[in-house]
Amino acid sequence: MAETKANSVVVSMEKVYDKLPPLPSSVKEFAVAVAPWLALIFGVLGVLGSLSAFGLSTVFSPVIALGGGVNVATGLIIASVIGLAESVMMLVAFPSLLKRKAAGWTLMFWVEVLAVLAAVISFSAV
Repeated sequence: MAETKANSVVVSMEKVYDKLPPLPSSVKEFAVAVAPWLALIFGVLGVLGSLSAFGLSTVFSPVIALGGGVNVATGLIIASVIGLAESVMMLVAFPSLLKRKAAGWTLMFWVEVLAVLAAVISFSAV
């Protein structure tokens, strides 16, 4: 059931993008060639950064709470967990992107959905 809902979101987004002008083939080829390596680099950096941020926010949350910033500490922990999920999904998508499979691009789509969700949760959405 979740698979069909996920596919319906992707299909609805495809309908929106079908109305836009197509990218040149050289740009598409460049994106397909570079995306796996960007996913690997940012996935590794994201895992390390999220674990560090999670650890630091856990260590400093009592001090933040004493200063009256309980919501700040909670927001940091939530952002760290979502960032870790995004990074792991990027690392999982790397082999599929390298083999130029659609499953890798679908995972990267859901990474972006999580990023927008994290921005909305942290009220940093523009």
